[in-house]
Amino acid sequence: MDDRLIVALDVPNALAGLELARKLGDEVGFYKIGLGMLTGGGLALANELKQEHGKRIFLDMKLFDIGATVEAAVRGLAQYDLDFLTVHGDPHVVRAAKQGAAGSNLKILGVTILTSLERADLDDGLMQAGDLHELTVERASRAFEAGADGIICSPREAAAIRALPNAGLIVTPGVRPAGADLGDQKRVETPASAIRAGADHIVVGRPVWQAEDPQGAARAILSELP
Repeated sequence: MDDRLIVALDVPNALAGLELARKLGDEVGFYKIGLGMLTGGGLALANELKQEHGKRIFLDMKLFDIGATVEAAVRGLAQYDLDFLTVHGDPHVVRAAKQGAAGSNLKILGVTILTSLERADLDDGLMQAGDLHELTVERASRAFEAGADGIICSPREAAAIRALPNAGLIVTPGVRPAGADLGDQKRVETPASAIRAGADHIVVGRPVWQAEDPQGAARAILSELP
């Protein structure tokens, strides 16, 4: 299995997630479970896919709070023996998350700027002025300095972040096969271009789980990867 493809299980509940994983079979070995699944049995699904089916799991929680709270939350999540966990890329959050993950194999990924956001969205949120691309690269650099194992970024920033002297893992959502509906994503690229730009993993959701043949859709994406 080519684990560069991470399929987002953005389905209503754990039963639907298990059914999708069954359809995908051996074609996909890495899954993302996010906040939308949390109240639908997300942690139980993560544990079952990991322990009973041998899948790798990316828990996309985007944690943000005071350091002590983040550390405690990550320490609790680390007991599930998962692979990736997202937190906001603010240095104090990353440092706390790394402390919580100490002694486990859980890798902490810092979120830079969501791929659904543009400069106007940052202005609405009173975020620092400046070029969105440059801000994303700077946030990535600071997250790595704080100890992040990797970062989440748009494929459009992947090359610049890969060039950072302290770069680690790069995981890119905002990936759509050519001709696919963009949905709520604004800064997108194709799977092949994301990998060529320096991404270690790409995250794809709707183009797979909304497809009539999810396994075929996943296979087509994998076939694009260089």
